[in-house]
Amino acid sequence: MNMGTSMSKKGEHNYSATVVWTGNSGDGTKNYRAFSRNHEITCGNKPIINGSADPAFLGDSSRYNPEELLLSSLSACHMLWYLHLCADAGITVSNYTDNAEGRMIETNNGSGHFDKVMLKPIVNIGADDDSELARSLHDKAHSFCFIANSVNFAVECEAEIRCG
Repeated sequence: MNMGTSMSKKGEHNYSATVVWTGNSGDGTKNYRAFSRNHEITCGNKPIINGSADPAFLGDSSRYNPEELLLSSLSACHMLWYLHLCADAGITVSNYTDNAEGRMIETNNGSGHFDKVMLKPIVNIGADDDSELARSLHDKAHSFCFIANSVNFAVECEAEIRCG
């Protein structure tokens, strides 16, 4: 059984995911346009994530693509660290929305890579909370983010802090 995550020894966390290609329309990968890029992602008993490729690579625009999932992972990890740090610092966050953006560059050989991600969180904090401290905690969250620490491209943050 796929458990999704487990802890083996102190400080070590192991994760698992199952990705199943569901896009065989009968001829398999006979040619590049003969198959769908659709697939399903599962982690244990959690709901299925319907995936595909980016439409630029013949994917289904109604499904999540790996690039969107990478961007979402960076955004979510930053947010979770930020909320933790605000709670520890006595800052009350009442709302947090990130409109993250990422840029992937295709190379001449057909491969590609992300070269930049910009997180753009809009954070509402309590009227009496320290907005400068709230702003500075984004830097600390970034330094702690497991996902940002695992990628080889720039992850930047332009946060907007709203009091009240």
